[in-house]
Amino acid sequence: MKEIGGYFELELSDKGEYHKDALNLNSGRSCFLYIIKAQQPKKVYFPYYICNSILEPLVSEGVPFEFYNIDNNFEIIGDIEVKEGEKILYVNYFGLKSNYVKGLAKKYSKRFIVDNTQNFYEMPIENIDTFYSPRKFFGVSDGGYLYTNKRMNEQFEYDESAEFATQLLGRIDKNAGDYYELYHKAENRLINQPIKLMSKITRAILKSIDYEEVKCKRNYNFEYLHSKLQEENFLKFDPSYLDTAMIYPFVSINNKLKSHFISENIYVASYWGEVKDRKGCCDMEKQLVDQLVPLPIDQRYDESDMDRILFVLAEGKDE
Repeated sequence: MKEIGGYFELELSDKGEYHKDALNLNSGRSCFLYIIKAQQPKKVYFPYYICNSILEPLVSEGVPFEFYNIDNNFEIIGDIEVKEGEKILYVNYFGLKSNYVKGLAKKYSKRFIVDNTQNFYEMPIENIDTFYSPRKFFGVSDGGYLYTNKRMNEQFEYDESAEFATQLLGRIDKNAGDYYELYHKAENRLINQPIKLMSKITRAILKSIDYEEVKCKRNYNFEYLHSKLQEENFLKFDPSYLDTAMIYPFVSINNKLKSHFISENIYVASYWGEVKDRKGCCDMEKQLVDQLVPLPIDQRYDESDMDRILFVLAEGKDE
């Protein structure tokens, strides 16, 4: 029976979801686990340059996997033969490889899986398994969107995120550091979870977002940084295929640049340190772990913030 009256909950508008036709699960990891359970592939091919968490579903389901190398354009080295019943997963790195993804989809067809966790806005290619992680783009503590033709009849429980959303409200009142442990607790609790549906809190938040406004802000910030940094960025790419990136990927040979940014309260992540421990990983993939500096370009920031990033970067180069 519906409750009427009492104290108010957090009030959010309902503008609708961006991925309204997708399955609403509680993480990108759950999306991939869903694909594995529903399709039971004989083997899956992965890039070396990827986080360990995506391997969890394969380990839990006992599915064999094999790594492949990528070049300095984030493209697959060599010609991988993916046999009937097997799958190959490719990451749309930082949202920069959408055009390349289309070519891979034509080549591998139903054997192809697109990891779009770093490119929320790129819509899926018809009949290609594709999943997303809104946590990398918006202030939510769980969530994943999955497009797939192979559906299971199994009923899943809703995730519950009230206990793990404190850091979202807390960062409004205080600094990020005051809630960093709670943020990690919220992230870590998604590890090795069974498949769950997206929490009602997260879905309500995602329905309240003005997606076009967010897209415009992100694209402006990305283009602004690129106009200033493209000549000195060791990573070369064509931004014309960009459809709203997660971050601006700046590659520098200065391994102290990340720590300099953090000392100035500009929080830049380090991606996938575990990559360096994988046998067969090439030097370029290992170097990306230390030398790629993911500069924030999201909807919370404007041109003055981008100028501060550029100023701190210039300082770091002079050290």
